[in-house]
Amino acid sequence: MDRVIAMRVFVEIVDRGSVSAAADALDMSRAMASRYLEGLERWLGVRLLHRTTRKLALSDAGEQALKGFREMVALAEDVHAQASQQGEVHGRLRITSSPAFAQAQLTAAVVDFQRLHPKVEIDMMVVDRTVDLVQERIDLAIRLSNRIDEALVARRLAVCHSVLCASPSYLARAGIPEMPEDLKQHHCVVHSAAFTPTYNLRCGDARDSGDKTVTVSPHAVLTANDTSILRAGALAGAGIAMLPTFYVTDELARKQLRIVLPAYTLDPLDIQAVYLSRRHQPLPLRKLIEFLSERFGGETAPWDRKQAVLDN
Repeated sequence: MDRVIAMRVFVEIVDRGSVSAAADALDMSRAMASRYLEGLERWLGVRLLHRTTRKLALSDAGEQALKGFREMVALAEDVHAQASQQGEVHGRLRITSSPAFAQAQLTAAVVDFQRLHPKVEIDMMVVDRTVDLVQERIDLAIRLSNRIDEALVARRLAVCHSVLCASPSYLARAGIPEMPEDLKQHHCVVHSAAFTPTYNLRCGDARDSGDKTVTVSPHAVLTANDTSILRAGALAGAGIAMLPTFYVTDELARKQLRIVLPAYTLDPLDIQAVYLSRRHQPLPLRKLIEFLSERFGGETAPWDRKQAVLDN
């Protein structure tokens, strides 16, 4: 728990009279503001506010703590403002990402960022699951998803496009699917996070809702909870895998993998920078988000530009 933010939340609740008003002022969800308040009370071992369904009232401990908290928040804001004005970027950030994106794109980006800001230390937590930013003390999560918890703030960095692909050896053995329905007769390598996996295949642009979409349930012969295993399985000839273009551009260029059903596109996912609040961001975090936004480039990411050249 960031105790300065928790103190700021408490001060805002007192000044504005409710958790909801404080959350709006701090640009965070009501649930997040409540979590900070509860965490502050656990840390201190006292109740700061008496809560009823109609109003909030300061406890004796809250009354005594309020002045000190105001001074701490003001001091933190002064220090932050001075550091921002000086342009010094230093500190430690804890970030998280999926193993596939970290391996293919994020690690190199982080190293380049640290060349620009050598006083920034970064701790990367690489897991193929959704991480609780508060519990795991995460400053920034890079997520491939079109849905983000409303308690969090998200900034889209790029779009993740995926392709269906397989090794030449598998296609020589099993044949090349010509229509989406043909996938039912093929072996597929599928991420185990999808309990009932389906592919939504659209003939045309992936974001053009006017095109016809065909939904297919693949015949999964190999499942795994890590995208690197799906890629390895496809390369070994296990079957057809749905893989993000940022992860297989080189394999496609070397013809170790071939795209199947190239006339069809799959549902894209947003690549998002996810964090707790827009306000009072540490300077290193703000600089890193800006760097990643420029690096990955919005709608057309570097890996998609490279793939477009290969396709031509």
